[in-house]
Parts: sequence; structure tokens; C-alpha cells
Amino acid sequence: MTDSPASAPDTKVSRRAWQALIVLMAGMFMALLDTTIVNVALPSIRTSLDASEATLSWIISGYALAFGLALIPAGRIGDRIGHKWVFFTGLALFTVASLACGLAQNDLQLIIARVVQGLAGGMFVPAVTAVIQLMFPAASRGKAFAIMGSVIGVSTALGPIVGGLIIEAFGVEEGWRLVFWVNLPIGIVALIAAAILLPTGTGTASAPGAPAAARVDGVGLLLLSAGLVALLVPLIEGQDRGWPLWTYLVLAAGVLLIVAFGAWEVALTKRGSSPLVPPHLFSHPAFTGGVILALVYFAAFTSIFFTISILWQAGLGHTALESGLVSIPFAIGSILGASQSNRLTERLGRTVLVGGVALVTVGLIWVWLVLLLTAPADLTNWTLLPPLFIAGLGSGCFIAPNVAFIVATVDPTEAGAASGVIGVMQRVGSAAGIAVVGSVFFGTLVVAGPGADAVAAGFTHSATLAMAVSAGLSVVALLLVFLLPKRVEVHGSR
Repeated sequence: MTDSPASAPDTKVSRRAWQALIVLMAGMFMALLDTTIVNVALPSIRTSLDASEATLSWIISGYALAFGLALIPAGRIGDRIGHKWVFFTGLALFTVASLACGLAQNDLQLIIARVVQGLAGGMFVPAVTAVIQLMFPAASRGKAFAIMGSVIGVSTALGPIVGGLIIEAFGVEEGWRLVFWVNLPIGIVALIAAAILLPTGTGTASAPGAPAAARVDGVGLLLLSAGLVALLVPLIEGQDRGWPLWTYLVLAAGVLLIVAFGAWEVALTKRGSSPLVPPHLFSHPAFTGGVILALVYFAAFTSIFFTISILWQAGLGHTALESGLVSIPFAIGSILGASQSNRLTERLGRTVLVGGVALVTVGLIWVWLVLLLTAPADLTNWTLLPPLFIAGLGSGCFIAPNVAFIVATVDPTEAGAASGVIGVMQRVGSAAGIAVVGSVFFGTLVVAGPGADAVAAGFTHSATLAMAVSAGLSVVALLLVFLLPKRVEVHGSR
């Protein structure tokens, strides 16, 4: 066995390991902050760049999709060459892409920079968990992962508030650019620290049963990427362009590419090679249902603040900061739910997931009813506070333990591959949810006449329909959660 931090006694963690954890958490903070901070900047981007409705969807969906597609190959490459330099390279690219986002002068430049940013995030995030596995012995690993969970919750919660404060302070024209540039000082400091502090071991390839030099399935990645992009493009661009013939042809091509991807993965497996997504995982019906659950759930909950942010600013005329404040109840509820989810899961098993998705469903239906039954002039932060807090509480209870339950549906030797698939499907769900909800929102948006009241009425009507889609997806997720096992061991390190 080579000498590495992972071989240190289980009772002692070096000071360097805790310092390295801070570096890893800085990267995780940036990646997760950018999933929510941009929501409140969308109306400012629309005004500043005269951006189309489709561009607003691409800014969120493009990031999520690129992030998800990078997860599995980045993990495989890290296993081969070492996770330190994959983390460093991904973080460097993310920092440069953040600079490019803020410098963008038109729709296309911003979309490209945002996709590159998502790709970079998907490169370095898998290295975070891998390096924690390397540097921390089993006895301390649970604490390290608990810190990571807290960082995820705090960064996601802070995003809309930080974005709103920046735009409030620097204005519409410059504020949205600084929303991206906030990553620059964090990224530069983290890069210097990463070069000094992170270990240079080979990572998870040294784990029992892990292939030390598994090749990245380039053809599979290309087919999957092309198929998902082909499905996403018509969903985002279709309503903006009036659903011409090409949108249906591209959708059909997307389906064929996904089918070709499945066939390629099966053929690769039969040849004894390493596929991007092992087909035999889907021989477990509960795992298949769990993967669909991950896709549907993330499509449901990540799209709600896209809807609310645009309604609050473009429709009701509130500031970006006021828009950010709307999300506070959800963020607080999410942090509270996540902090108790592990303990509740040990006692109640799957009931925690069922209860969590049920609370999210109740919260989203409540938000939909508020939008449906309340006059636009009467909509305030207070009207959405109770339902968003309930939805956030449920989301926190679900997101923290759900991966462990889905992974438990397959053999323990397949846990790593299963986790990678779930991570991809969560991001694909986020991208698809924004695409569908954005299409509904902007496809139904009609402002009947001049004046602020007509604008508010038109945006509220569209937001109500968009929220109905999110609530409907949450209902489907609630039905799917019953496919998961009733109990799993989620405490401790995995």
C-alpha cells in the first residue's frame, strides 16, 4: 500500500486535511451558489442585453445540463490521473468562465460562457467527495461529509440573497455582471491553496473493486450529450420560434440518439469494456424508478424560483433584492430539514422521504393556489412565506438521504456507478424542468394592454400555469418515492 493520507490512523486527522477540506468546500460553495444566485439576475440580464426568453432558460438549463454531463467522465479521469489536478483544472476553468459570463456582450456569448461554467463545475465537484475519501479516515469522514452538507445548504440558500444585494448595490446594468464576478476572488485563492494543500494520490482507483484505469466511454458520452441537447433545444427554443417543423424533427432525433446510446452501452458491456452507464443497473426495477424519481423531483423544485424571480421582477416590478428575499423561507426550511434528515431516516426509514416529498407537493400546490386566487397587487413575500417554508422543509428532508435510498436498490459493488447516474439525472432533471416550465411561462405570456396592471396580470397568469406544472411534477415524484426500499443504512461513511 502506498503512503497516503488515507492510510493514516483512523483516530487522527491531520491539520493539513482540515485545511484541504476548506479548499474543497470553497469550490463546492462556488458551484452550488451559481445554481441559485443567477435566478434573481435573470430579469436584469433580460433588460441589459435585450435577451430573449429562450436565453433566460438557456442560462439555467445550459449550466445544469453541462454540469451533469461532466460528472461521470470527470470522476473516471480523476481515478486515472489523480483527483487533485482534475479539481484544480475544473476550478480554474470555472473561474475563467465566470469572468467571461460577466464580460458577455450578447445572448450567445453569455450562453456559451455559462455552459462552459457548468461543464467546469461538473469537472471538479466529483473530486470533492473523492479527495475527502482519500484524506479522512472512516472515523472522521462522517464529520467531513456533514460539513459538506452544511456548505451545500448554505450556498444554495445564500444565492438569491447575495445576488439581490449585489444588483441592488450596483444597479441593473453592472450588478448582474458582478453576480458572476463574485466567484473570481474565491476561485483565485482556492486555486493557490489547492495547489499547495490537496494530495496527489490516484484517488478512488485504489478502492477495493474499483477499476484503476477505466477508460472514459467517449462514444457513449457523445451520444448521450447529443441526445439530451437535441431534446432540450426544441423545448427551450420552440415556443420562442412558434414551433416550426425543425423543432419536432430535432426532438425525434434526440429520442433516436438516446436509443442509440442505450444500444451502444449494451454492446460495450458485452465486449467487456467499461460503459459510461452500466446497463445492468436498470435490471433493478426499483433503481430505474429511483432514477426517474431523481429526474422528476429536481425538475419540479428547481424550476419554482425561475418562475417566481421573473414574476416578482419583470411582472410585479419588485427589485432583485426583494425577489431574493422571497426565497428565504424555502432556504431556512431546507436547512432545517436537512439538519434533521439523517437522524429521522435512521428512525423512520423511507417515511422521511415520503413525508418530505409530500411537504414539497403541499407547498407547491399552495403556491399555485396563492397565485391563482390572489390579485397581483396583493401578492407579497408574506403570502408565499408559509408554503415556501413547508416546501423547503420537505426538500431538505428529501435531498440529503435520497441518494442513499436509490443506491440501496442495487448491489453494493455497483454503488459508485449508481451514484454517478443519479447525479447526472438530477442535473438533467433541473435542465429539463427549467426548459419545460420556461416554455409554459413564456408560451402563455400575453399582456393585454399598456400599464403596470396589465403587465402584472399577464405575468401572474403565466406564472400560475408554470407553477401548476411544477406542482404536477411534484405529485408524480410523490408516487415514485414508494418504489424505494423502506430502510437503508445512511449513517456514517460509505
